[in-house]
Amino acid sequence: MNKILSIQHKVLEKVNKQTLSQQTVYPILLAISFGHLCNDLLQAVVPATYPLLKENYQLSFAQIGLITFFYQMSSSLLQPLVGNYTDKKPQPYSQIYGMLCTTLGVVLLAFAPSYLWVLVAVTCIGIGSSIFHPESSRVSYVASGGKRSLAQSIFQIGGNTGTALAPLLVAWLVLPQGQQHLLWFVVVAIIAQFVYYFIGTWYKGILRQAATAKEKKKIRIPMLSTFRVNSAIVVLLLLIFSKYFYVASISSYFQFYTMDKFGITEVQAQVYLFYFLISVALGTLIGGFLGDKVGRKYIIWFSVLGAAPFTLLLPHVGLAWTGILIVIIGFIISSAFPSILVYAQELLPKKIGMVSGLFYGFAFGMGGLGSAILGWWADHTSIEYIYSVCAYLPLLGIIACFLPNMKKVSFSEE
Repeated sequence: MNKILSIQHKVLEKVNKQTLSQQTVYPILLAISFGHLCNDLLQAVVPATYPLLKENYQLSFAQIGLITFFYQMSSSLLQPLVGNYTDKKPQPYSQIYGMLCTTLGVVLLAFAPSYLWVLVAVTCIGIGSSIFHPESSRVSYVASGGKRSLAQSIFQIGGNTGTALAPLLVAWLVLPQGQQHLLWFVVVAIIAQFVYYFIGTWYKGILRQAATAKEKKKIRIPMLSTFRVNSAIVVLLLLIFSKYFYVASISSYFQFYTMDKFGITEVQAQVYLFYFLISVALGTLIGGFLGDKVGRKYIIWFSVLGAAPFTLLLPHVGLAWTGILIVIIGFIISSAFPSILVYAQELLPKKIGMVSGLFYGFAFGMGGLGSAILGWWADHTSIEYIYSVCAYLPLLGIIACFLPNMKKVSFSEE
């Protein structure tokens, strides 16, 4: 333990020097990305176990949707509140507290005696996520050195990679052995706590430097009216709705769709879900990089609207083309999120935590609401029918044309 802490302090000395010279602090970005991987891996265990939970508790699609609704909404509603609080009172070690709550949820899910306890367990996991995201996104922003889309994409790819790994790990560790083997994922939580301590110690040092600095930091304020700022935020939230409502149809029900339509096994269905999720991770990284290079507005436009031809084609192809199209859809539709979040942060640069909490919370909320509605709908129609309807959601991306240009800025003291 002492050796680990000694290594952490040596690395912290180096990255603090980087911070003082206003460079991009890659060790912290990689650490927060890995922390995001651990957090979202444990979150993604929930939908990855849906086939098992459906069988163990004899659940309908509506009840499956309600599970997603509980864990997504518990995260969604709290994140803006957590972000607003940490804007005023930063909490360097908040990730540690969030992971403790998530760990409790995983343990409860492993031993849940009834469907009600499943809902309690996933709610704990959602609360843990709500504590993690706002402050972690702010750390990414602080460590970016001005490369904000890239920093956000590095942060986000960790979460997307964790989400992609969950179905494979569940298929390997849990599905063959049983629900109690979810306890293996507690190991991930323990490893994450060391990383969160490293990040928290660095961030605490940055806050101390800011408190003792003689000169206040100047921040860029877009020269837009309050109406233009608020209307742009609404447009971005509508784009999040389009993206995450569609993603909910994949993350919650794609296993059932492929099993029902093509007659494949649970493990095979998890692999096809993995194809989607790993393409989401790659799309996030490349989208963030291009957002800094070619402009965030163009990446947002391409990402949400560009997926439409492929989502419209998906319900009408065979298994091989389903695997190909789901990779293309995941890659394109995911490339927007870093740009959307950074665009919103630049609209309201004095409220980074609140904005991050609002957008992560809204994304999770739309995912939860979408899953609940789609589950009820699938019970009353068919699982194939909901994919035919959801295919039109990316067309909402046309509203990106209403986003303002933000080339003119003024400066204000933080």
